[in-house]
Amino acid sequence: MVAIGLIRTIVGIIGNVISFFLFLSPTPTFVKIWKAKSVQEFKPDPYIATVLNCMVWVFYGLPYVHPDSLLVVTINGIGLVIELAYVAIFFIYSPWSKRRRIALALVIEVIFMAVVIFITLFFFHTTKIRSGIVGILAIIFNVIMYSSPLTVMKLVIRTKSVKYMPFYLSLFNFLNGIVWVVYASLEFDPYILVPNGMGSLLGLLQLILYATYYRTTNWDDEPPREVQLPDV
Repeated sequence: MVAIGLIRTIVGIIGNVISFFLFLSPTPTFVKIWKAKSVQEFKPDPYIATVLNCMVWVFYGLPYVHPDSLLVVTINGIGLVIELAYVAIFFIYSPWSKRRRIALALVIEVIFMAVVIFITLFFFHTTKIRSGIVGILAIIFNVIMYSSPLTVMKLVIRTKSVKYMPFYLSLFNFLNGIVWVVYASLEFDPYILVPNGMGSLLGLLQLILYATYYRTTNWDDEPPREVQLPDV
């Protein structure tokens, strides 16, 4: 048991490092926004959604919900700070109409989390039940996030070009999923295993597409618009 616990901790630390780089992957997008002083065609939706996803996972990893999940709390806590920074940049450089929508979305997310926390802590009194309730919510939000690359994969197949699907982002998506699958398998946790199993599969499909269409990609063509990729 001691050996398995140590291995799980090491795997979790590796997962934290890979996830950290995934959270930082949209940085070039925000450098462009900062330089242009405008959000241009970019949408804040993926980052607002990731804020909620991180909040749910932080709550899931707390000792009174799912004990021995410190590494889940640390990476999602870091991710929450990074995503809030992204959303703040969007807010600063968006017109007033978009600012209202961003603010409203964040208020709704905070209210939602407050309701989830209240119901979980006051109506469910064992960590097993609490883990189940919050874990199901975490799976739902993670599946939604992991499904977002499907639009980019469709574009790759249609254009026979991988120019708008960065290789390293696809690679880290795959590695991130695999590492957290291993982490969840060492001390069986279906709520981490299921979404990350799907994430590793989608990451593998992206790498296969990259290998398939790399030779047919015209790297000199200018894209008609920016294609956003998921941050986690």
